[in-house]
Amino acid sequence: MNDVEHLSAIEDLRRLMARYVRYADHKRWQDLAGLFTPDGTFTPHKPDGSVWLRMNGREEIAATIGGSNGPDDVLIHHLFSDEIDIQSTTSARGTWSMEDIITRPEGAEINPDFPFKGMHGFGHYHARFVKTDGAWYIAELKQTRLRLDFTH
Repeated sequence: MNDVEHLSAIEDLRRLMARYVRYADHKRWQDLAGLFTPDGTFTPHKPDGSVWLRMNGREEIAATIGGSNGPDDVLIHHLFSDEIDIQSTTSARGTWSMEDIITRPEGAEINPDFPFKGMHGFGHYHARFVKTDGAWYIAELKQTRLRLDFTH
């Protein structure tokens, strides 16, 4: 892989993760899940390091994330300070600092599995990517947390 191909792969992965947070903010759950490989996984963790959820495959990712947010919830995701390691022409790993905010309007129905009015979180996304048929996909995404603040 020459320098231009290497830098192009890094930019492709930055754009892939930018689409991920944009799709999350706009509640485009099927589009978000389509960024993963068909058997991709998403595993968010709590600040104590324990697993909060584990989602396997596109359908489960779309259903679980979509089911945890109401239609009037406001979602905001930010990514910062990426570290991307291209391992080959078809595999890479990356880490992004992240912040997310969820607010629910007054009177909104609260999901009993996610019983809060507001959430403000900080942490990192750790991703493993694969390139298939000329496109990069998320094969594994782990979200670790430094802090989660809730309002009830």
